[in-house]
Amino acid sequence: MKSKVVVEDTFVHSEETNLTVLKTSLFFTGDGFTAYDCKGHIVFRVDTYGPDSRDLGELVLMDATGRCLLTVRRKRPSLHNRWEGYLGEREEGKKPIFSVRRSSIIGRSNVTVEVYSNPTEEYQIEGSFAQRNCTFFNADKVSVAEIRRKVDACAHVVLGKDVFSLSIKPGFDSAFAMGLVLVLDQIQVDDISDNRVDADPTISDDSNFSDNRVDSDPIISDDPKFSS
Repeated sequence: MKSKVVVEDTFVHSEETNLTVLKTSLFFTGDGFTAYDCKGHIVFRVDTYGPDSRDLGELVLMDATGRCLLTVRRKRPSLHNRWEGYLGEREEGKKPIFSVRRSSIIGRSNVTVEVYSNPTEEYQIEGSFAQRNCTFFNADKVSVAEIRRKVDACAHVVLGKDVFSLSIKPGFDSAFAMGLVLVLDQIQVDDISDNRVDADPTISDDSNFSDNRVDSDPIISDDPKFSS
């Protein structure tokens, strides 16, 4: 696949990249995300500093050193659940580099992503982010990234939904992919606040997973069990 740089070429790799994404608890200060590579090193992090900041409708994606890579912001007013992404920190008058528009299918994470620098560059995200089961497709319907439930390689159990895998295909911007994860998460938050039911007839949270789930956050380290 031809390389597609949206955020930064540093995060575009020639081989498939597998990240372990950890979502922090909603009940503690510093709510956000941390993404680790297969060696347990931090690649991306997002800190919202508590639930009150969520009302601002703006999230900042940083690298391991805290450098701002991307800002995603809810567009208001909007008939659809639309978000926009800005390179680095968002400033007044700064133009977005992409937009994300929610489809009309309730309970599913089907969204359309438009990259403004290239009118022909468009992506579809299909599946259910709430179930950690969705795929990013380019305009040619080729998969460029996937979100899946994380399986502990040592214990062979499915981890809780606060830990999941993000696989990025060669040539696709992993910082861009992580920015889209932030938007998908916020869309899910909106669904919960609107009292919608995330219904997926093919996947459920019943006893199919109850015996194999680990709901506590794992300790992320260089332990090989976090390799994908």
